[in-house]
Parts: sequence; structure tokens; C-alpha cells
Amino acid sequence: MPDLGHDLAFGTFITPAADRAEQALALAELTEQVGLDLVSVQDHPYQPAHLDAWTLLSVIAARTRSVAVLPNVANLPLRPPAVLARSAASLDILSGGRVELGLGAGAFWDAIAAQGGPRRTPGESLTALAEAIGVIRALWTPGRGARTAGEHYRLAGAKPGPFPVHDIGIWLGVYKPRGLRLTGRAADGWLPSSPYLPPEQLAAAGAVIDEAARAAGREPSAVRRLYNVVGTFEGTGREFLQGPPEVWVEQLAELALTEGVSGFILMADSPDLIRRYAAEVAPAVRELVAAERAGAAGPAAPLHVPEPVTARGSLAGVPTPDDGTRLSTEHVWDESTRPTGPASDPRRDYTPHEVAAGRHLVDVHDGLRAELRQLRDIADQVAAGALDPGTARSHLQTMTLRQNNWTLGVYCETYCRIVTTHHTIEDRTLFPHLRRAEPALAPVVDRLAEEHIAIHGVIERVDQALVALVTTPDGMKDLRAAIDLLTDTLLSHLSYEERELVEPLARLGFG
Repeated sequence: MPDLGHDLAFGTFITPAADRAEQALALAELTEQVGLDLVSVQDHPYQPAHLDAWTLLSVIAARTRSVAVLPNVANLPLRPPAVLARSAASLDILSGGRVELGLGAGAFWDAIAAQGGPRRTPGESLTALAEAIGVIRALWTPGRGARTAGEHYRLAGAKPGPFPVHDIGIWLGVYKPRGLRLTGRAADGWLPSSPYLPPEQLAAAGAVIDEAARAAGREPSAVRRLYNVVGTFEGTGREFLQGPPEVWVEQLAELALTEGVSGFILMADSPDLIRRYAAEVAPAVRELVAAERAGAAGPAAPLHVPEPVTARGSLAGVPTPDDGTRLSTEHVWDESTRPTGPASDPRRDYTPHEVAAGRHLVDVHDGLRAELRQLRDIADQVAAGALDPGTARSHLQTMTLRQNNWTLGVYCETYCRIVTTHHTIEDRTLFPHLRRAEPALAPVVDRLAEEHIAIHGVIERVDQALVALVTTPDGMKDLRAAIDLLTDTLLSHLSYEERELVEPLARLGFG
């Protein structure tokens, strides 16, 4: 199965443990905070130790703003497809189009039967799955009355609706040939798990899907492939996802480029594992796949980017400009004293790989900007009484803003982990490399290091304001003032750093 060319997505698969409900919600919120794309939960309605999947997904959707949510996968024998269709459409409306639908034919039939569900043979379960897809699609299609005829599910003039606000994908968690053929013929996507279908078996299963898609008059690319994966950052790298981040990057990128997998969902309940996955794996996989795709398109040609916003060469359109908006009357530093690096050659063209290197810095910064927006939203929730200060402080502690402490060594080390794919980082850091490679950048690097320390101090003020909010009558005013100052300093700093470093990073690399 070749690369199908889809955009990549990364997400989490969280255990819906009823006795750790807050942990499940915190992990879902962390998934969004670190910049991943989707949150999924398993669905075993007969399992009393689990929260109900749809109830949990609804709360997750309410507590987040950008991540997609999906059952991974919904237990069809205990969730009638007509009700499931209306539930998914309703949540899609309420979440602003952030729902996907994973479907499973059923398993653990004793437990299903004990709860009053049907006991089906493998053949019957696949027939029911095919019928369910027809029922769901019929109720998502405007019309007078939906009618489907089936052995297990049927509609007899049911009124369609409500209608999703985006095209919800139907993803099948199937493994056997008949299920794979159904996927190719009728589904939007395929959602296997590595513990049940290891990477070396993806090609054979994918070929069945592709053949069925073509027989149904569809392109194989019409069926997107997600993959639930399990791994650890310890190990030698000889086994799948058992080793350092660079092993994960190479292995996942290979699956995207050779097996058509466009989404990787991490099955983990560890906050640290999720953070490292988001920071050290996902961005690097995107970079490696983008570089390989650009190379496969033909000989590297000069890349011409949009018109620059300053006179800093043909990459100048990449940095995010500072619009000059300031919310606080306090100033942490004098922006007029910021040094400027040497001018770049405006005639120089950049390869796609070089452009990707420069853009990685912007990608990392965009994650920090998203966290800043989230922090301001948290403050609004505290002011409205929807969130207590202690919980708000817990959110701040999990953010990258807080975790890297904004000290030079940790900050640079974080950048190196995020942007480096193929070589080690133990003895290399970003700023020393830039000083060595281009001494004229030294004043800029020194100033950036000073600003990192200052930003750390501003973040501490936000944290202190959250602590004081419990006992200080005027605490909300102080919290908002601290967040306004953080907004000013952080956005100004990120724009300055991008303006000065995007082009050198593209030209000089990361060391």
C-alpha cells in the first residue's frame, strides 16, 4: 500500500476508568494542550468499571475547543445504529463539528448477552455492521422518511436528523477479510490497533481494503487509515515503538509513506508519555513525511514562498509578525534595544527541507500561542465561577509554558528534541550551535536568552496570582493583569525570535 497523501493526525486513546474519572478528563485536556488532534476512548457498555463512552466524550467535547472526539470503537450490538446516528450528530452540532464515529461489530458476546444484547456469529455481526452503516448514513441524509431493509436493522420511514455540521467519518475497527472488504466498500476509514494487528500485517490487510474499494468504484485513498499504537521510550529500537523518540519517528513515518497510515493514536494513560509524544514524535514525523513527499515529487526545485513581510530574504513570510497590540501598561523589557542579526541574501532560494526546518520553530511557537489562549479562557472560567482556582493552577502546571521553565538550557534542549529527527541531541543545543555557525548572531542569541528568563518570571507571577486568588478579594484583577502581561511579553518575544531565527535555522540547521 503506497502513501495515500493524507494530512497526518495524532491523538490519544484514554482508558475511561470510572474510579479515575478526573484523570481521564485531565488526559483529554492535556491532549489538546500539547497540540494533538483527537481524543478517543474505548466503548464497553457492559463493563461496570468504565464510564459510559458517549457521556464521557460529551464532557470531553465540552471541556475542549479544538480536538476531535471519537469512540474507539462504539459497541454496535449494545448501541442501536439509529440512536447512535442521532447521538453522534447531536454531539457534532454541540462541539462545532468535532466528532468522528468508530464502529465495531462486537466482541465479548457473553457480556453483551448478559446485558440483554444479541449473541451473533461472526457472519451475523458483519452483516449487522453493514446494515448499521446504511441506517446511520440514511439518518444523516435530508429527506422525508428514511427506509432501509435489513436482517438486523431497518428503518420504516424514520425522519432523518439532526444533521451533523461536518461530514462525520465512519471508521471500522475490523481485522478479518470480510470486515476489511466492507471497509473498502462502504466506510470512510479503518481503525485497527497494533496489539491485534502488528505493523508487518498492515500491508496484507490494506491490500484487501484497496481491492474492495476499487471493485466498488472508489479510490483506495477514499479510505483513510488510523492506527492505535502502544509504545515506550525505553528499549533498543528493535521492536515496534520500543526505543527513543527517533525510533518512533522513523517507524511511524515509514508506515505513513509505505502503508498509507495517516493517523496515529497513542494508547496511553501517562501524562509524561503523551507530552513527549506530542513534543518529540508528532512534529518530527510530520517533517520527515513532508520532506519525503517533497523529494518524491521530483528533483528539488527552488522554493518561492509568498511575498515577505520584511526584507529578510525569501523566508521572511514565514515568521508571525507582531501586530503591536499591548494589553498591559507594564513593560518587562525595552523592545527598542533588541539587536538584529545580519541581513540574509534576498536572492537565496530554499529547498523544501530547509523551509520545513525554519517552519518548525513557528510550529512550536504556535503551540505556545494556543496554550496562551487556553490560559486566558481558563481565567474567564474562573471569573465566571465555572472553574476553581486550584484546578486552574493544575492546568497551568501541565502546560508547556510552565513545564520548560523558560531557562536557556531546558528551553533550547526542548527545541532540539522537537525539531531534530535523525541525530542525537545530548551534546548539542540550539543557541550554542547558532553562535558557532554564525558569530554575528551572538547578540541576538544573548538577548533571547535574557528574555527567556524574564518570561519565566512573568509566568511565576501568573502562578502566584492563582494561589492568591483563593484568599485575596481583589485577586481576579491581579490574575488578569498578570495574564495580560504574559500575553504581551510572550507574543512579542515569539515574534522577535521567529523574525531573527527562522531564516538562520533554515540555512544553518540545528547543529
